[in-house]
Amino acid sequence: MINNQLFMGKSTQSTVRKENRCAKGRVPQNVTVVLPAYNEEVSIGSIVLLIRLYADNVVVVDDCSSDRTAEIAKNAGADVIVHASNKGKGTALETGFKAAVDLGADIIVTMDSGGQHNPADIPRLVAPIIKGSADMVNGNPYLYSLSKNTSIYRRVGQTILDRFTNMDSGLMITDSQSCFRAFAASKTGILRFNVQGMLVESKTPAEEGKSGLRIKEVEIGAFHDFEGSVRDPIKYILGALKTIVKDIEVNKPLYLYAVPGFALATCGFYMGLKFLEAFLLGIEGLHSWSVFLMVFLAVAGICMTMRGIVIYSLAEVTTQTEI
Repeated sequence: MINNQLFMGKSTQSTVRKENRCAKGRVPQNVTVVLPAYNEEVSIGSIVLLIRLYADNVVVVDDCSSDRTAEIAKNAGADVIVHASNKGKGTALETGFKAAVDLGADIIVTMDSGGQHNPADIPRLVAPIIKGSADMVNGNPYLYSLSKNTSIYRRVGQTILDRFTNMDSGLMITDSQSCFRAFAASKTGILRFNVQGMLVESKTPAEEGKSGLRIKEVEIGAFHDFEGSVRDPIKYILGALKTIVKDIEVNKPLYLYAVPGFALATCGFYMGLKFLEAFLLGIEGLHSWSVFLMVFLAVAGICMTMRGIVIYSLAEVTTQTEI
């Protein structure tokens, strides 16, 4: 598909540009695409050339690649920024967003630099922002259902990560791991880019959701399946869950600690009363394993409850101090 699009005639490319300008509406909108890249010399040139058919600018942030990624991207017409050391995807996105704003971007689009996404979907992705009905748009190839060709671990992992991300953000996103997204440039100040690796995908909707910004999803295509870009899916899923749980710990400590802690403590005390009643009535003696379980549930429950309350109190004090 990429090769076919690259060798379109001039008249066809002109038509695509005209359609893209029409999609932007009456008021001109500067659409800038940010591509974090690391050792993507095989695909980066083709991707940049295709993106330029649908966007005003392309910013490639080369995160200290050891190949010719930066050189090829520049020759293809992208604005290239090279990191002196590998700083991770979060920092690369932060660099790219700042550069996009400096270029006068009204809408910033992020997508995969390895060819996972189809640049022809950019007009569809930015349309809700142009119409004023969204501040962020999530591109989702699985909007209505996961493909039958999708592997089992992808289906399970997708479901788990989506549930945790939605619980953290209060949203209902069906593909929280998508990196094909569009943002209203005026709203990007609330984003934090301090997450390393691919885990930044889970944090972005969480930040947007907690800030009350409007998020929509649109269906997109994909050149290839997701698993090709993840070498260790188990490590990725566990890392993403760890990041999301940490964020929930900061923002919803009562849900993470106090509620389950209270439930555990209640079970422990209830077991203690039942065991004591049975012992006093001579029905049965106390067993070491039951005593251990009872004490463990009670102590663990109390500790979790107190931890949740303390973290929540500290967060409230910090918030009032900032105000």
